[in-house]
Amino acid sequence: MDTHVGFIGLGVMGQPMALNLIRAGTPLIVWNRSPERCEPLRAAGATVATAPGEVFARAQTVLLMLQDGEATDAVLGRGTPAFGTQVRGRTIVQMGTTSPDYSRGLEAELRAAGGHYVEAPVSGSRKPAEAGLLVGMLAGESAAVEAVRGLLGPMCHETVVCGAVPSALLMKLAVNLFLITTVTGLAEAVHFAERHRLDMQQFLAVIGAGQMASPVSRVKAPKMVERDFSVQASIADVLKNNRLVAEAARRAAMASPLLDACHALFAETVSLGFAHEDMAAVIRALEARTGAGTQAGTVLEEG
Repeated sequence: MDTHVGFIGLGVMGQPMALNLIRAGTPLIVWNRSPERCEPLRAAGATVATAPGEVFARAQTVLLMLQDGEATDAVLGRGTPAFGTQVRGRTIVQMGTTSPDYSRGLEAELRAAGGHYVEAPVSGSRKPAEAGLLVGMLAGESAAVEAVRGLLGPMCHETVVCGAVPSALLMKLAVNLFLITTVTGLAEAVHFAERHRLDMQQFLAVIGAGQMASPVSRVKAPKMVERDFSVQASIADVLKNNRLVAEAARRAAMASPLLDACHALFAETVSLGFAHEDMAAVIRALEARTGAGTQAGTVLEEG
């Protein structure tokens, strides 16, 4: 085993995160299921592995930024003899968003196999990932967390230690609830302004100058107005996160009416064919509902 740090999962978030690590001088070995996503890392000086096993063979610490638990299990070889060999003596840093129960179970299996586990989901989308301005939430054994915390510096401008697993993921879900409901409310406000034929540049100016202004509103409101749905955090990913938050809310026997309304709208946006657009495209579901209501009203009037 050499001095490399491993990074597996070079998607919309993972690729810029890994690039920030390599640019900061971290000796990185990377792997991604779609090989072309590795090429910017190779150009920046990272070693590109031919398979996940090569990453585990050469890295003491391996960061995972994968879509879900199924992808994570496949990379780790969980449930196969390769699992123990790959994780023994290594620290696995799970940076993707999964259910808290999944993370709790993975930690138990990793520790039983002689590995260490740090839960480290991040708050932010593609732009903050590119700028190294994510917020990291960490949970796990104190020694492992502290060993990993400094490594996250090139990716995260702030890291918060949350306690034992799965407290970091629960914190991430709480933050996501705020984000999802905020962006959906913003989409409805944009839709309202457009339907009343307001000057949309004036609308953006007022939003940007007032107390409700935030990095989120300054990015998402113009995307909605300009119909720029290039992906920063996709509708499909947000719907997945919405489901995870809803499941955690049900387990806590709590009401989540705003979240439930958002879940319906994001699901409708997916059904309209916009799963891979940015979450700002949730405005399409509102427009579709308005259109359906207008058509229904016309039919009633004509009848």
